[in-house]
Order: sequence, then structure tokens, then C-alpha cells
Amino acid sequence: MIIKKSPAEIEAMKEAGRVSAKVLREVGARVRPGVSTLELDQFAEQLIRLEGGIPAFKGYGGFPGSICASVNEQIVHGIPSAAVVLQEGDIISIDTGAIVDGWVGDNAWTYAVGRISPEKQRLLDVTEKCMWAGLDAARPGNHLGDIGHAVQSIAEAEGFGVVREYVGHGIGRDMHEDPNVPNFGHRHAGVKLEAGMVLAIEPMINLGTYKTRQMPDGWLVCTRDGQPSAHFEKTVAITEDGPLILTTEEGYRRPVS
Repeated sequence: MIIKKSPAEIEAMKEAGRVSAKVLREVGARVRPGVSTLELDQFAEQLIRLEGGIPAFKGYGGFPGSICASVNEQIVHGIPSAAVVLQEGDIISIDTGAIVDGWVGDNAWTYAVGRISPEKQRLLDVTEKCMWAGLDAARPGNHLGDIGHAVQSIAEAEGFGVVREYVGHGIGRDMHEDPNVPNFGHRHAGVKLEAGMVLAIEPMINLGTYKTRQMPDGWLVCTRDGQPSAHFEKTVAITEDGPLILTTEEGYRRPVS
């Protein structure tokens, strides 16, 4: 069941979005060679709590971290570890979430570790572009397929693979609500979008095949062919005036068209 939010509830969600966005930015600023993903996780948890939030990921389904930290060919759900130390030329997807007053904010960004290859930089640039295109399609009267089509058409035009098994989602008082939001699809297909829906739109784009493999820890997901993957995400409310991004520190309506 899709749970639409009132204007007052959307306003209330902005604080969880602000905290999630601030933590993501601050963690990203600490991405550099020699830093472990556990160090990033510990910093994130401390900052979430200092900002009045609760880590949304920690303990969710048994997940042990406050962030997901996925390096290079790792797509999503990387468990932070002292043994994973960032190296020059890596890319890392950081996914952060915070709960404030019972509402959840969820966002992700993929960062370069030092200087990266032109190939990896193109992957990051295209995946971010895919995210903005998906957000722009989150308007009343469109359909879920319009979001997926916007993402897929950009990624595949560049020869990249669009992950199928893992998708965006509705969000509110629960981190994962209906509907699922695929990053592929056809225009005018699927659930019709209405004002009051709040979605986490999160393209996961691979340099090679779209196919994935689940790792033995039951969390980490990697590309089947070992090629790098990028992941960008924002929480957005669908309003009569267009997409309203909630995971922003400024709390303003960012033009996405």
C-alpha cells in the first residue's frame, strides 16, 4: 500500500532529510586514501546523533553499520570494516540514513578517492545525471515507468548496465515503503504518480553488465563481472509544484529540469 504524505508531513520529513544530507556531505569530505570504511562509519554515527537523529541503517534487518560503504565493484550494502582501507583511484558509494521524529531520510553519493581514471569519472558523471533525470520525472501525472525510463535511457546510451535486482522505494516512517522504484522501465507504465508520494530514487549503474552477485555475508552486492559500479540517491516528495528534494541541508526546492 502506498502511503501518501500530507503537506505538513512532508514538511516534517525535511529535518530527517537535512540530517541525512549533512552526514553524507561530511562523510564524503573525509573520503581519502588511507581511511578505513569503519572510520567513516563511526564518524557518521556520531554526527547523526549529534544532529538529533538515530542511524536508520544500524540494526535494520541486522545490518551492523550506520552507513553502507561500497567500494569499486561493490554496488550496495557494503558493511563498514577496519580491514577495508581506501586506496588512491578507488570509488566509494556512501549511503546514509537518519531517523528524526519518526521520519526517515535516505541518500547516497559515490565519491572519488584521490585521482580516478577517466572511465570511472564518466561512470560517476553519468550516474549522477541519471539520478537527476529520475528526480525530474517524479511529477504528478507521470508513472513509475517514466522515472525508470529516464534513468535507463541515459545509462544505456553510454553503454552502461542498469541494475535490476535492487531498486528505489517509497519512504516515510519506514525506510522501505511501497512502491518499488525501478531504474528501468517504459514511459507511461506502472503506478501513476500523485502528489503526496515520497520516494527514494537511487540509480545503481555498472560500467559493465547489469548482472549482480550476492556475497556470502548476505549483505554486500557486487557486479557479476567485477567492473565498477556507482550509486546516487535522494529522497524526493512529489508535489503539485513538482519534485521537492528532502535530502538537502538548505531545505530549498532545487530545480531538477
